Amino acid sequence: MDIPAIGDAEELSCDVLVIGGGTAGTMAALTAAERGARVLLLEKAHVRHSGALAMGMDGVNNAVIPGRAEPDDYVAEITRANDGIVDQSTVRQTATRGYDMVRRLESYGVKFEKDEHGEYAVRQVHRSGSYVLPMPEGKDVKKVLYRQLRRREMRERIRIENRVMPVRVLTSPEDGRAIGAVAFNTRTGAFVTVRAGAVVLATGPCGRLGLPASGYLYGTYENPTNAGDGYAMAYHAGAALTGIECFQINPLIKDYNGPACAYVANPFGGYQVNRHGERFVDSDYWSGRMMSEFAAELASDRGPVYLKLSHLPEETVASLESILHTTERPTRGTFHAGRGHDYRTHDIEMHISEIGLCGGHSASGVRVDDHARTTVPRLYAAGDLASVPHNYMIGAFVFGDLAGADASRYTSYEGALPADQVAAAHELIYRPLRRPEGPPQPQVEYKLRRFVNDYVAPPKTGAKLSLAVAAFERMTGEIAEMGATTAHELMRCAEVSFIRDCAEMAARSSLARTESRWGLYHERLDHPERDDDGWLHHLDLRKSPSGAMVFTARPVEPYVVPVSGFEPSPGPSRELGEVALVPVATAGERSTAPAAAVTDRAPGTPVATGTAAAAAPDERLLRLVGLAEEEPDLDALLPYLTDPDPALRAAAVATLGETLPAGAGPALAARLADPAGQVRAVAAAALRELLEVLPAEPALAAGLRAALAVADPAVRAAALEALRALRLGDAELYAASLADTDIEVRIHAVRALVSVDAVPALAAAAADPAREVRVAVAKGLAAVHAPTPEPLDPLLDDADPLVRGAALAALARTGCPAGYAVRAVAAMDDPAWQVRAGAAAGLGSAAAGPAVPALAKALAADANADVRKAAVLSLLRHRDAEEALTALAGATGDPDADVRAYAGRAV
Repeated sequence: MDIPAIGDAEELSCDVLVIGGGTAGTMAALTAAERGARVLLLEKAHVRHSGALAMGMDGVNNAVIPGRAEPDDYVAEITRANDGIVDQSTVRQTATRGYDMVRRLESYGVKFEKDEHGEYAVRQVHRSGSYVLPMPEGKDVKKVLYRQLRRREMRERIRIENRVMPVRVLTSPEDGRAIGAVAFNTRTGAFVTVRAGAVVLATGPCGRLGLPASGYLYGTYENPTNAGDGYAMAYHAGAALTGIECFQINPLIKDYNGPACAYVANPFGGYQVNRHGERFVDSDYWSGRMMSEFAAELASDRGPVYLKLSHLPEETVASLESILHTTERPTRGTFHAGRGHDYRTHDIEMHISEIGLCGGHSASGVRVDDHARTTVPRLYAAGDLASVPHNYMIGAFVFGDLAGADASRYTSYEGALPADQVAAAHELIYRPLRRPEGPPQPQVEYKLRRFVNDYVAPPKTGAKLSLAVAAFERMTGEIAEMGATTAHELMRCAEVSFIRDCAEMAARSSLARTESRWGLYHERLDHPERDDDGWLHHLDLRKSPSGAMVFTARPVEPYVVPVSGFEPSPGPSRELGEVALVPVATAGERSTAPAAAVTDRAPGTPVATGTAAAAAPDERLLRLVGLAEEEPDLDALLPYLTDPDPALRAAAVATLGETLPAGAGPALAARLADPAGQVRAVAAAALRELLEVLPAEPALAAGLRAALAVADPAVRAAALEALRALRLGDAELYAASLADTDIEVRIHAVRALVSVDAVPALAAAAADPAREVRVAVAKGLAAVHAPTPEPLDPLLDDADPLVRGAALAALARTGCPAGYAVRAVAAMDDPAWQVRAGAAAGLGSAAAGPAVPALAKALAADANADVRKAAVLSLLRHRDAEEALTALAGATGDPDADVRAYAGRAV
């Protein structure tokens, strides 16, 4: 392709420029537009399916729901997880605004798990605080957000330019404020300039920094499209970055670079064990300290390390598979099948990911204040790019909202764009076209990231980090020699330059912080101790006017929530300047350069890719796809919803769910009776996705009731779920479904009966032939608004140990009066560990007299760690009894990490 002239640039103008159409960027655009700003959203892919959120989300890690968690407790938790180096004012924004953001997302149609009464089903994963809100059907979060962007009132304010990739933020020569950006089209190569009143960077983490063990460039733990674009753009615009020495490293599935999903599996009863089956993680939060424990266990004779799921019952494993093999990683089931592994018979071997930079999951990012402002005026950063530790998805939304609100105050820049900055960006973009035979991007990127693995990944030393700096400086020239022939290759070449910038920032920052902190995230073998006296400071970096990377040690702001063990010292920042490299011995300098190799190899010819012409797409489907972009009403979609082709009907149902015109609910309910299974499945999924936004109208209720007679059990289950969630059913209707032939439908009927507190009907279901249903009944009898133990009687004598265990555990909610306490104490000798664990949980609500001796005995002598964990949690409720405190003190040396941690807290 030809290099476009600078003068041929397409110039765009807006009040607020949002760079990145993922989690934070989408929210920033929506908020700025709602406040009246003209918004331009640039995305190098397509906003419909871009960013880390594109595959959906299986849970929220930091939901501070009133009544379940307190904002100050969450702030303290994050402060401890980040070893005290945190701006609490930013973390507190997520803690205090997160609940409203959950409600806002829910109003858009994002679906969070709720109990039968419509309350958020927050789970406790960490040993303190209940912050995890599962999203078992959260695969469509991005689609929901895109639907909001395409609402008519938003389309009038938000211009979306897909396939446009910014490479530099433009700043005013007069005052340094952000005034726009330079970009190019990743399909056509066209040159683009943007003038703006404010710029919001929301480009995600630098996930493509270290090289995965597979060696595959794009097989990263994080979204591989996140190449550190925003880190590099902020740095070159003059913004301060902070905590870049604090890497992101995660536990993952061995040989499959996907998360081990503790936030999904642990609430279901899964956990991490060594080869002896022992829980070993003493750290209370998934942090760098936890990763140090993880790495140490792997390296010891107690390794390998596993995600243990094989002890769970079939129905639980099936539920986990439905989440882990869809929303989390669609290829995961195929991977396990290829190994011949099954969660029911095999625990899943785990390992450690490559390194990356990520504020949202560790602490490394662009420095921001509590309104997402960077140190460059009118430049904002939000999401994983911003330095708000452990901010996760909800924090990305919160800071996107904050950035959009603050940036909306400004109007478009009217002056001339700085010619020197535009020219430099033009050179960065198009220089690979001048040398099409230069080294290809994959080779250069592989080499660069191998250096990252060899010299920057922990454990770190000054010598290795100094070698890394030298390598990255040398590779500046090699990157400048890369060749390209297409716009797509130009995009990849620009990304390599971003990765190089991030690699140098990571190496120099790690050199500058001469201590070890954050566990494995910053482990310096030559400075192995944490040094709070010298280093309870943020380490900021920025680009000096001369182009050097310089550092500042910035004091931690006084805490708004005191945290034991950390005492920030006020005072001025220390200017550290450039970091000094550690001298590294060599064999001496060459007196002459080595002779260049001579080759007469001719340039390669293109590789044939096949000649068979692709089949022409169906014109009706293309018309439907085009219609989806035009916010169609229901009448426009009806011909497609009734088309003879079931594939087209399924696509029309998906479009109906995405665009949500008036009358969508009854129309979706009608498609539940479609003769084609694929159409029914799409309609059921769309209904589940939209339960929070569909009006509970009579026509929808009628359609759902009619769907209860459809032969497809998946339809009947979806209809029951919708009737329950929308409060459109009654006890009589739900009780009738207890006679359904399908187990899943009967379980949904049980949940629906709980939602209307229909205890007699629930008690009748205790005789259901399916164990899964009886377990659901036991849990349901404890979940009604006024639970009592008497309806549990038949379940306490059930032949199945899982049912007995669930019924005994339910006593913790219903109360465990004297007669039931006797039964629970007797069950502590049951041969099934599930029964003993349930009995231990139930005794937590019994009187201390009968409960404490039985719990103390189990805590000291039961061979099963889950039973001991249930016992220690119940003893915490009886800590006023001296015998309980004695038992807890004795358990502080338990081989199981969870038991040790809970016992230690009480002592």
